[in-house]
Amino acid sequence: MKKPELLAPAGSYEKAKIAFLYGADAVYAGTTKLSLRTRTSMEFDDLVNTVKLAHSLNKKVYVAMNIYARDSEYDLIKEEAKYLDEIGVDGIIISDGGVVDVVKEYAPNSEIHISTQANVNSLHTCNFWYRNGASRVILARELSKEEIKYITDNKSNGLDIEIFVHGAICYSYSGRCYMSDYMAGRIANHGDCAQPCRWAYNIYAEEVNKPGELMPLEYDERGIYIFSSKDLCLIKDIPTLFDINVDSLKIEGRLKTEFYLANVVHAYRHAIDDYEKDPSGWDYNKYFKELDKARTRGTCDFYFNDKYNKDTQDFSGKQYNPDYEFAGVVLSTDIQGISTIEIRNKLSLGDKLEIMLPNKLEPVEMIIEKLYSYEEDSEIETVNPGVKEQKVKFKIPCEVKDGYIIRKKKS
Repeated sequence: MKKPELLAPAGSYEKAKIAFLYGADAVYAGTTKLSLRTRTSMEFDDLVNTVKLAHSLNKKVYVAMNIYARDSEYDLIKEEAKYLDEIGVDGIIISDGGVVDVVKEYAPNSEIHISTQANVNSLHTCNFWYRNGASRVILARELSKEEIKYITDNKSNGLDIEIFVHGAICYSYSGRCYMSDYMAGRIANHGDCAQPCRWAYNIYAEEVNKPGELMPLEYDERGIYIFSSKDLCLIKDIPTLFDINVDSLKIEGRLKTEFYLANVVHAYRHAIDDYEKDPSGWDYNKYFKELDKARTRGTCDFYFNDKYNKDTQDFSGKQYNPDYEFAGVVLSTDIQGISTIEIRNKLSLGDKLEIMLPNKLEPVEMIIEKLYSYEEDSEIETVNPGVKEQKVKFKIPCEVKDGYIIRKKKS
């Protein structure tokens, strides 16, 4: 039984720190010009710091250069590939065969990982990329567990298999979408998707007896969300993922908050570790309970358990978390045990909080009994983000460290 790597998104250096703190074995990031998430890509200084931090923790950093490149972009590709090799990234994520050739020449010390954007659906395609220098393939999200197992059972020994296990699902096939470019002038395959599949639409049909007259179909006051997909969630399938020998489990979400990132990484870290220790006593429900505290949409297993699965659409279009919200991040704790918190939502006396401890699945619960102004150190009743005072002080009933995430239970 092989324990898979847990791979988390890092839209910034701060998010990389959170991901490592809560148990990620590796993170993936993007450069500012050559990944498919340009709005969450790291500047080179942050990327250098992320690599240094990861290697100090014996962890890894993979960087996306997964655009479909035009000839005019190859000078920049060569420049960035060379730089990524120099700073010591562990792998470069690529979709385009031309970019693979460049990276092999200009970044010889970096592993080549083939992006899910390349739509790898078969063992034959895995073998093709392996022969052309890839050490890892990120499979298309549309494969079933039987298809994945066939690949892992028959792949070359030097090839790792990575799959997505959690996060948003693209309505198009593994992200190969042109709706955004057509409707908003923002090219998805160059990292600037406007996510039109999440928009509300109104649908009109032509009446048979009234040619040329359009009649609205039934929808609510917000329209209808005919393209919006549920989020992928395979936490209940951790035993199967062990059995079929997947090498890396990937979480989607470089656009998500530190709160979301910590919740999801934390739950999967404990689910993986606990299953390795005691498969017979493993129950996914307690891990899903933690995941659900950061949920933004309904969840599904997409095609993993049923390649003909139809339960993937979220026609409500809702993004919500009815019970919890991001309270803040611990910055420091003084010798009296009073912690300084960078707040992310309103906090008041009497609020119920949960402290997320990296090495323990269950949070520590507390109620705010006293709040102290950060600047004046005087007692206050409430504090709001977006005003002068972004930090606050209060006592936390357990040992906490820099970067610990606090969530607030809504009343």
